[in-house]
Amino acid sequence: MRELTIERGVMDHAEGSVLISMGRTRVVCTASVSVDVPDFLKGTGRGWVTAEYDMLPRSTHTRRLRDRSRRTPDARTLEISRFIGRSLRAAVQTDYLKNATVVLDCDVIQADGGTRTAAVNGSMVALAEALVWMKEKGMIPGVPLNGLVGAVSVGIAGGRAVMDLDYELDSEAEVDMNVVMLEGGDLIEVQGTAEKNPFGRAKLGEMLDLAASGIEKIIAAQKEALGSEFLAKLG
Repeated sequence: MRELTIERGVMDHAEGSVLISMGRTRVVCTASVSVDVPDFLKGTGRGWVTAEYDMLPRSTHTRRLRDRSRRTPDARTLEISRFIGRSLRAAVQTDYLKNATVVLDCDVIQADGGTRTAAVNGSMVALAEALVWMKEKGMIPGVPLNGLVGAVSVGIAGGRAVMDLDYELDSEAEVDMNVVMLEGGDLIEVQGTAEKNPFGRAKLGEMLDLAASGIEKIIAAQKEALGSEFLAKLG
């Protein structure tokens, strides 16, 4: 796995904020709390967790158009936003958020592969910060967290299983897969595609085992970034 760093408190006004770096991929993740829910949840007493993802124009090798410059929304951006939202909702008992929504904004400031998984990993820390903020403000009685969530890309390149692919390796990979797991190893989401040749179940198992080993390290890094004193508040 590439070098991983998580820096907290990078935005003054957000209820939670993180700058995460996985190799040369860097993503700013913020958590914002609003006392409102989507229409389909109004009157239910439940809360919600959702995400929005985007890439800055020069996060890539060539300038990328901002969404407002496009005639139609970028399908990849929407798909990744939903992926992050699904991943983080698995971490939270939304029934206990009491008509509040936590919005996770993930802005890629530099892309070198694995932006969606880095966004999940950073957003998990920002979400934990926001939930503790809600508890301390008396909005919720406790922190309704099922556990931390981690994500990593895996694949097959040159016939062997690899993890946390950078852009160059990802562009050559025979199989590309993103894996999201809850702390303890339960699967939340697996996105996998054979880019060239189909792969067997043995290779799938090898990639999932590799992903599990990487996510264990990611969750350990999340806990280190949060610190023991903050982790006690999650209990």
